Amino acid sequence: MRILLWHVHGSWTTAFVQGPHTYVVPVTPDRGPDGLGRARTFDWPDSVVEVPPERLRDEDIDVVVLQRPHELALVDAWLGRRPPLVYLEHNAPDGDVPHTRHPAADLPGVTLVHVTHFNRLMWDTGNTPTVVIEHGIVDPGRLWTGELPRAAVVVNEPVRRGRTVGTDLLPAFARAAPLDVFGMRTEGLAGHLGVPEESCRSHELVQRDLHAAMARRRLYLHPVRWTSLGLSLLEAMHLGMPVVALATTEVTEAVPQGAGVVSHRIDVLQDAVRDFLADPQHARTVGEGARAAALARYGLTRFLDDWERLLKEVAR
Repeated sequence: MRILLWHVHGSWTTAFVQGPHTYVVPVTPDRGPDGLGRARTFDWPDSVVEVPPERLRDEDIDVVVLQRPHELALVDAWLGRRPPLVYLEHNAPDGDVPHTRHPAADLPGVTLVHVTHFNRLMWDTGNTPTVVIEHGIVDPGRLWTGELPRAAVVVNEPVRRGRTVGTDLLPAFARAAPLDVFGMRTEGLAGHLGVPEESCRSHELVQRDLHAAMARRRLYLHPVRWTSLGLSLLEAMHLGMPVVALATTEVTEAVPQGAGVVSHRIDVLQDAVRDFLADPQHARTVGEGARAAALARYGLTRFLDDWERLLKEVAR
């Protein structure tokens, strides 16, 4: 099967393209948002091929995976036809939740795929057929050492995104443990928060170096208020890291008892951070539970099998 999709979400796509198909990704000379082409910081197989928009009409495309509202117009313009369509929604709704209307609501000929059950519950999708295919992770292996008594946080653009990703909560957590914040545009974060640099270090690493760096920290902290389900949380669990997380969106499903501490209460989460810092053996035990839970629910084989069933059904 030949599947057309845009390179929008590198971590998710890395798992998706591990399947048995050919994955066609548009590429433009400027490698802009609609033509980013193959990933440069993720490991993608040779079955991912770049095709310029002007050559897409000559491609035999069996299924298109849409991920943004305007991509349907690109399909019409670049292919001149509409193969079977799947719309993959990565995000929780924004705006007037729970009345937010999905762009694919009542769109003929489209199957809408959510990545969490929370998202499916919260989006208004009208009469569009919907399914949930939960995330899958390419297992990075149990890399956790916890040798550094610090908490790892992964969030992109924490200053701009503010309360959505819990940036305002970081000073409270920095009083419980020194933080290492990984992600794009994290520079100057400590100054923005008004905390000492040692309490909140910023790091901008390429993907291939991120997992090893995270795994050296004692625990993973997930302060995000509103998101679909951060893949960095699932990656941390795969690494064998104990997690401390806000009990928001899908987190309560993703982090079962024994895999970490999940709560709405900041004081409870601060205590959990302190406990993991003070007791490396406890952190190790809980991290092993986190890894087992992540492998069981978010393993790559289950993810690819779920997608294979859907793609075969849609492409009939």
